[in-house]
Amino acid sequence: MTTNPTIISNFLLKTFEGLRMIDSWGETSFFYNPNNIGPRGTYFCTIKEKNGENDKASALDRKGVFRFNFGVSKSTFLELFAVIPKRPPKGGIIEGSYNFTDLDCLSPHPIYGWMCWLAITNPSEESFKQLEPLILKSYQLTKQKHSMKSSAHLASD
Repeated sequence: MTTNPTIISNFLLKTFEGLRMIDSWGETSFFYNPNNIGPRGTYFCTIKEKNGENDKASALDRKGVFRFNFGVSKSTFLELFAVIPKRPPKGGIIEGSYNFTDLDCLSPHPIYGWMCWLAITNPSEESFKQLEPLILKSYQLTKQKHSMKSSAHLASD
């Protein structure tokens, strides 16, 4: 059995405080922004449901296929994949022996893996449950980044 974008969205909004959900660019983006500082806040995660001009690696044009994406720390990424890939050229994907079309398989994000983002296409309920500790770490990292941005914003006023 798999999850779906609505189940994941509801879980995120119920579990993590201060999130703002925005639909754009063929995806649902979740930003951490408890005080509405700045136009959106700090990226937390996304749910992508269709191919983009520069993002076709997961073949999201297949019926019912979506990809859940979130960032982790460099150390967490290295624990999972041993190496951080190089930034791909514009319109390209990261190098590695990953099949980004595989369902229910955690991998680096096909484009933003170099930024320590992870991706899983159509996670099963069991896989998503196993990812919850990583998603929590991602949320904590996002809160730290947001705090640093907010501090810098306040210092510039």
